[in-house]
Amino acid sequence: MKPSPLANKWVLITGASSGFGAATARAFAAAGAKLILGARREDKLEHVAAQARQAGAPRVEWRYLDVASTPSVETFVNEVEVFTDHLDVLVNNAGGAHGIDPVAEACDEDWEAMVQSNLLGLLRVTRALLPLLRNTPGSYIINVGSVAGHQAYEGGACYCGVKAAELQITRALRLELCQAGVRVGTVDPGLAETEFSLVRFKGDAAKAKAVYEGLAPLTAEDIAETILWMASRPPHVCIDELLIKCTAQAAVHKVNRQKPA
Repeated sequence: MKPSPLANKWVLITGASSGFGAATARAFAAAGAKLILGARREDKLEHVAAQARQAGAPRVEWRYLDVASTPSVETFVNEVEVFTDHLDVLVNNAGGAHGIDPVAEACDEDWEAMVQSNLLGLLRVTRALLPLLRNTPGSYIINVGSVAGHQAYEGGACYCGVKAAELQITRALRLELCQAGVRVGTVDPGLAETEFSLVRFKGDAAKAKAVYEGLAPLTAEDIAETILWMASRPPHVCIDELLIKCTAQAAVHKVNRQKPA
C-alpha cells in the first residue's frame, strides 16, 4: 500500500472541538498525521483528541485556544513551539454565525463575536504561525469559508461580510506567500449539518433542525474529506478556492426540499 503523503506531518486545526474541526482531526489522524488541536471547549477537545489517537494519529497535542484573544493565540503558539519548529498544514476552522437579524435589529454582541472569530481570529492565528509554516517547503494554509462569502442573504449581513473577508484574506495571503512556497486555499461549504445552526439560533433546536429539513445536507465528514484531499496534493499543486454545496442547494436561495412521503 502506498504510504499517505500526510504520514507524520504536523497538522494544526483550530475550532477542533466539534463540527468540521473535529471531523478534520479524525480524517487527518486516519492518514497518519501528527495533530495539534485548539479550541475553547476543553472537555470536548480532549474527547476529539482521544478519537484522533484511536483513529491512528502517531501524536496528538491539544491546548485551549480562543482565537478572539491575542494573548490566548500567543500563549497557544508558544506552547506549540515547545514540541515542533515547523508546521505542514494549518486549518483555520474556528468561527461561526450568531443571529439572523437584519442590520436594523442586530446587536453589537453578535457582530463582534463574528468579526473576532471569523475575521480577526483568522488573521491572528495565521500571523502567529507563519514562522513555522515558512520553515516547511510545500506547507499549506487551508481556511474554512462559506457560500456566504460569495452570495449575500437577508439576515446575514455581518456573517456574509466576514466570510467575504475570509475569501479576500485567503487571496491576499496567496499573493504574499507565493515567493515563500507556502500554499494557501479556502474551502467554502454551503448547507452542512453541524452545530452551526444551533449556535446561530442561540440553542433553539427546532429552528436549527428546520434548516436541513427535506434535503440531504453536507456533513462534517464531507468537508473533512475535502480538506484532507486538498492537503494531500503534491507540493507543486495548490487548490486556491473550492466551493462545495449539497446537491439540493444550487444557491443560497435555491434549495430543493422534498416533502415527507
